[in-house]
Amino acid sequence: MRVFFFSAHSYDRRDFAAANGDFNHELQFTEATLTLTTAPLAHGYPAICTFVNDILDRATLSLLAEGGTRLIALRCAGFNQVDLEAAQELGFSVVRVPAYSPHAVAEHAVGLIMTLNRKFHRAYARVRENNFRLSGLEGFDLYGKAVGVVGTGRIGCVFAQIMLGFGCEVFAFDPKAENRELTARGVRYLPLEQLLPKVDILSLHCPLTPESHYLINRDSLQKMKPGAMLINTSRGGLLDTAAVVEALKSHQLGYLGLDVYEQEGDLFFSDLSNTVVDDDVFQRLLTFPNVVITGHQAYFTREALNAIARTTLGNIREVEAGRPCANAVTSALVQSQ
Repeated sequence: MRVFFFSAHSYDRRDFAAANGDFNHELQFTEATLTLTTAPLAHGYPAICTFVNDILDRATLSLLAEGGTRLIALRCAGFNQVDLEAAQELGFSVVRVPAYSPHAVAEHAVGLIMTLNRKFHRAYARVRENNFRLSGLEGFDLYGKAVGVVGTGRIGCVFAQIMLGFGCEVFAFDPKAENRELTARGVRYLPLEQLLPKVDILSLHCPLTPESHYLINRDSLQKMKPGAMLINTSRGGLLDTAAVVEALKSHQLGYLGLDVYEQEGDLFFSDLSNTVVDDDVFQRLLTFPNVVITGHQAYFTREALNAIARTTLGNIREVEAGRPCANAVTSALVQSQ
């Protein structure tokens, strides 16, 4: 099948080209993000492949449909960027990559915790300037601390197990179901309102849905233990960023680690080092010494990239052959999120 890739960088081209030897699709790549303006690039391609910040709203989908596209292959787990009602009306099939390397994202979340706690970023900068003073670099033992995990699917489960390995007391919240593997290891499930005031560290590992949008807001931040750490490697829209800024300013929130941002589509995956970034909220976040932000990097390991490529190309082959695809985004899947 002929497939047009949007938001494709050098590493995407490398891994998809390597994996395609087993699938023999015809692949075309562009670094351009999918928008209403760039959609005509895919004219004549029956399939497109998109990433987290591509725009698949009704207008863009209509233009893609006019050009003959009928398959949307998401090379990510989330599908909140797709107007699924419009996609169904226009006759699109939508497939995704529900799992690639849960270890990649979970380990990155732990990396953010360690960086914020032991201030690796500040220590590195000091030593580079031959400043070996320790003042201001004091951290705390993770051992014995209470850690909250919101969402205990594949990634949340791996994250919880890592924190158990540090000797932390782990609590969890998941509106769908408890993970028996975690409860067997001593993880306690609590309602979110009971979990928030108990934990020293809160890490989000849940999808972005209408119900979870702004899950962390002004009210929930006030319920958290004063000075707690908040980590988000899932979706930017889980946080009300303006409320988070206020919580940082009031010292209610002690640390913030982000790999995602609700307005990241205008920022991440681009080199803006020679431009003026006019997102005032994001720029304000960068001024806090107790904030660490990475640019949607958590998934970015060799193992994850290879798995994403192979799963995506396999999804396309299944749809092309007319077979049911286990990774299709269906109404039942949407309702279960």
